[in-house]
Amino acid sequence: MVQLLQNNLPAIVVAVLVVLLLGFLIFRPRQRVRLTDNAPLRPHMTSSRDRRSETKDLASEAAAAASDVAGELIGAPVHRELSGGLDTADDFLRLKGVGPKLAELLHARGFYRFEQLAHLTAEEIDLLDQQLGPFAGRIKRDRIVEQSAYLARDDRDGFEEHFGKL
Repeated sequence: MVQLLQNNLPAIVVAVLVVLLLGFLIFRPRQRVRLTDNAPLRPHMTSSRDRRSETKDLASEAAAAASDVAGELIGAPVHRELSGGLDTADDFLRLKGVGPKLAELLHARGFYRFEQLAHLTAEEIDLLDQQLGPFAGRIKRDRIVEQSAYLARDDRDGFEEHFGKL
């Protein structure tokens, strides 16, 4: 018996190590993370205001394009185009029915360009309305998507014909 153990000792040690490694991988404690809008920010985390725009490097544009295509395939709401920098944010106060508070809420939810608002689907509008608190229903009632479409294509005459002077 002792002779058998001595002859197979390396194989036994390897087998025990493999079993221990598999046991660790299967039964190790896992960190469970829930992502919420009201989670506290830690110093190493960037706030949503710091992530307002995507960088214009090739990898970021490729990732954004891939998420757009994947979002269309699975029907998930994704951004319509790169938002550029903060200096390219459109002035939402030009929209009839949008004041500083509503504009701030839209910015906090990642909307900075008229094109983004102009391309909202009915499902996305319903989801956004649920997040706007006291301003719920304003997007449909004030026809913000339609107004944004005119301003996105810089059709000032069409906008003023339908909604009044800018």
